[in-house]
Amino acid sequence: MKTVLYMHGGSGNHGCEALVRTTAQIIKNALNSDVVLWSQVPSEDIKYGVNTIVDEIVATDALNKKSLGFLTAYFKFRLLKQQDALHKRFMKTLFKDSIAVSIGGDNYCYPWSAKQGVELDRDIRKVCSKNVFWGCSIEDELLSPDVVEDLKGFDLITVRESLSYKVLQNHGIKAVQVADPAFLLEKKELPLPKGFLENNTVGVNISPLINDYESGESIAFENYNKLVQYILSNTDMNVCLIPHVVWEYNNDRTPIEALYSRFKDTGRVIKLNDCSCQELKGFISRCRAFVGARTHATIAAYSTCVPTLVVGYSIKARGIAKDLFGTYENYVLPVQNMKTNEELTEAFKYIMKNESNIKKHLGSVIPQFKERARLAEKALIDMLEV
Repeated sequence: MKTVLYMHGGSGNHGCEALVRTTAQIIKNALNSDVVLWSQVPSEDIKYGVNTIVDEIVATDALNKKSLGFLTAYFKFRLLKQQDALHKRFMKTLFKDSIAVSIGGDNYCYPWSAKQGVELDRDIRKVCSKNVFWGCSIEDELLSPDVVEDLKGFDLITVRESLSYKVLQNHGIKAVQVADPAFLLEKKELPLPKGFLENNTVGVNISPLINDYESGESIAFENYNKLVQYILSNTDMNVCLIPHVVWEYNNDRTPIEALYSRFKDTGRVIKLNDCSCQELKGFISRCRAFVGARTHATIAAYSTCVPTLVVGYSIKARGIAKDLFGTYENYVLPVQNMKTNEELTEAFKYIMKNESNIKKHLGSVIPQFKERARLAEKALIDMLEV
């Protein structure tokens, strides 16, 4: 049996890396299956060691160019001008008789990826044996008739938070509620860099994506600026700026560099170098508190019981926080609702005022969330028995 993971953009997004690592282990535990990763950027996966977790990494152009199938497809492409001939041959070669698992849990949080997902799923279902949508979140406003039809075509959908689960229920789409598999990610602790005070450093993650969702010019960035000013002026804590996505076109290091340049001379603000998701989790776990925009950076904090404030921009941020705390109020600051430069600082004050209770609460619920993440194993087994 072969399981193919698809909709993976590359491990330069360490949330994607965390999903591959944890999902591959769940699949191996449940199905004893070989796991093949279809990656858009295999070099990134190799760089961060993902090739040691899966059985094979396949690039989009990975066809045996000496095979009869490739030659036939190439003939159709060059001479008959059938533009999708090579694509169809690739899909058939990769997915034939496989369990095809879409691990792009955010596919239906953004319009462009929802359209891409619908088209890709349609092609994959022509050749695979089972089709799974894994650990997803769903924005209701993106559920067009085409998207609803696509979602109803999956043999199994696992959804990682209750708000998206309700969206699916409202559209008559069957799903199994679990927790994000990244709650199961193991951490690796490297030596702390100079200036990182263990258990007295605030980890800060900032994403260039949040500027796409804010309602005013540079409000989100200025909120981060004011937050760091507040921490330096009113506490004895240091600040560590932590990138979680380092793709050239979507790079946390860009706003991090801009923020670091304002505070580098204080001696109390440092920036973390890029490393694997497990190593990043090791650093985040030794923070006193965490403020982050990237979902899987905040999951790294939650799952190691670090009090966390999420700068959220989609249903996934609200849903995960609601499931953890019973509400997302005070735990998620929607970037699209920001009106002033002080909102992030005020929200952070709440987290620190309730620091002890939040740590205690996370300590009690995180074991339950890890068990909920493992429910995906049973869901896979049940799917094959149908």
